[in-house]
Amino acid sequence: MTEPTPRTASGLPLVEISGGPRERGIAYGEAAREQIVAAMGFYERAFTQQTGLSWGGVLDRARGWLDPCRAFDADMVTEMEGIAEGAGVDLLDIMALNVRGEIIYDSSFRTMPAATETDDRDASDGCTSFALAEGASGDGHVYAGQNWDWRHGTTDTILMLRVVQPPKPTLIMQVEAGQVGRHGANSAGIALNANGLGGRFGSAVGVPQTLIRRRVLDSARLSDALNVLVKTRAHIASNALLTHESGFAIDVETTPGPCQWMYPDGEGLLVHGNHYQAGIPPQLAEAYRPLATDSLIRVPRARRGLDAVRDARSPEQVRAAVHAAMSDHLGHPESLCTHPDPAAPEVRRWSTLLSSLVDLTSGEYRVTAGNPCENAYELMPWNLYDGPGPRS
Repeated sequence: MTEPTPRTASGLPLVEISGGPRERGIAYGEAAREQIVAAMGFYERAFTQQTGLSWGGVLDRARGWLDPCRAFDADMVTEMEGIAEGAGVDLLDIMALNVRGEIIYDSSFRTMPAATETDDRDASDGCTSFALAEGASGDGHVYAGQNWDWRHGTTDTILMLRVVQPPKPTLIMQVEAGQVGRHGANSAGIALNANGLGGRFGSAVGVPQTLIRRRVLDSARLSDALNVLVKTRAHIASNALLTHESGFAIDVETTPGPCQWMYPDGEGLLVHGNHYQAGIPPQLAEAYRPLATDSLIRVPRARRGLDAVRDARSPEQVRAAVHAAMSDHLGHPESLCTHPDPAAPEVRRWSTLLSSLVDLTSGEYRVTAGNPCENAYELMPWNLYDGPGPRS
């Protein structure tokens, strides 16, 4: 009989996997079977209600990603095969959960009659990411984190995942069940926070975001992580904020075409939302509109709140200042701390699923289980720098 999956005090499932790709995947699938089935059920409803596309139709599109994903990283597909086996589902079910955003932007999908009802924001993660790099925190530590805003109906699919995979770095990530990558940090002192930018342009097939993000967090060196973002052709536009334990941070706006980047301000603070901040790609310049207009509110509000971290003189004061900043409600319900809008259809209600705060100096990883305004940052039972894995 399979042992119950451990949970945090606030109820977040804790899944720890190790070994080779297939072995890791099987352990993941067995531990997160309940959450994976819940994720499949939610996305089946969401796709059907918004587009008329059945789950079988979603799987047909997911099948087209098998070869591109294997070409990019065969081990990740092997891990997905293990997840499917452990959860008792099909590989295509797991692939669909990993390419949900990319499927929405498939050209055949967009020409369906109901596709005109699909809002760009429905296809990409809404988030507000930040780096408190060198000089930004009064306690001298380096921090990274974000409010992860996504569809409220996925709340019961979120879990914390620790991946032990020597000789690669050990990872801690917050993911939707079944996904091989999303946001997190590794034992090499590298944190990745990410935000959807919306849209797709060009016709070339690119790499799905879950695989790109996992490859970034598999990197033992900062230069390797940055190389993944700059050199990989992504299928859809997405923002990536890298923070390193040294105090260095860089934000890269990646697209199927060019990428652009920006650095922290003169005092070490870097904040990014769901609109282009480093520059609008020329392919979009003539008619660009932000993915989510509330991003234009969230970013300056986060910057304003996080400025207070410079006056914090201890890690406890830093956490209090970050918590207050990320609980901001200007523009409610689609505020920095996002709450479900009861006027929206159930599958299109957004909320802050989780807020993260990673101390890259001490290795402490904290998250809130839901909105930060209602939940404290809870220390995960794993330190980034415990166990095997290279330090940068």
